[in-house]
Amino acid sequence: MSASDTGTVLDRIVARTKEDLEKRRARVPESALRSRIADQGPAIDFEAALKGETVRLIAEFKRASPSRGRFEVEIEPHGVSRSYIAGGAAAISCLTDGPFFGGSLDDLATVATSASTSERPVGVLRKDFVVDEYQVMEARAYGASCILLIVAALDDAQLIALSAAARDLGMGSLIEVHDERELERALEVGATIIGINNRDLRTLQVDLGVTERLAPRVPPNRVVVGESGIATRADIERMAIAGVDAVLVGESIIMQADREAAVRALAGVPRIVRGR
Repeated sequence: MSASDTGTVLDRIVARTKEDLEKRRARVPESALRSRIADQGPAIDFEAALKGETVRLIAEFKRASPSRGRFEVEIEPHGVSRSYIAGGAAAISCLTDGPFFGGSLDDLATVATSASTSERPVGVLRKDFVVDEYQVMEARAYGASCILLIVAALDDAQLIALSAAARDLGMGSLIEVHDERELERALEVGATIIGINNRDLRTLQVDLGVTERLAPRVPPNRVVVGESGIATRADIERMAIAGVDAVLVGESIIMQADREAAVRALAGVPRIVRGR
């Protein structure tokens, strides 16, 4: 997909997100979401799940991507989630954007149910382009324990308000950055889980050096997640040297026939504490 037709890729995704949001808001009142939220058990502590002696793995459930289109593999959320958990994933990320990633809130609900009822419950991230508190309510109503907030798509007031809305519902916020200024903004608004995206959402170019450059700038009392372009154990070892606490891995796992084995092969890389 070209980023030059009508603004950047991120611009177009956010514009479409806002259109779809208004349609959902018209169909499903906030009272219905509150009713679903009341039926949810306590959210799993997503931040705590990403802390440990090894680099924690967030395994991603998605059906498509803007760069590759729809994946030509069988993808079923319950089975995929169980495979991820059995392989040792610390958390699961679920894409809920429909137009660009083929996701849905139904996928989130299935993933969240599988994650919360397994022998080893894990947290679930709603990975979408969150721009409104209605989406935060949707995330909790459908079982998420964390939301994604993209600094490039939000101003500081929105970041503060949306992360507070998530916190009020017992969820965490993974605040995603791509450059030094975005990292400064994330720290200024009090982000405790910082995702460093190696993919520039404006151009879709990937560079693992982004995490290597930014992670050492994050205080050791914050959780750092390396995102995008991470496919092999060597990639995770590289991210560990940069100082991440966790990595988010998507296509290289979802495309495998044996996803449990794929997760297990990436788990257990020793973490290197930032500042040492």
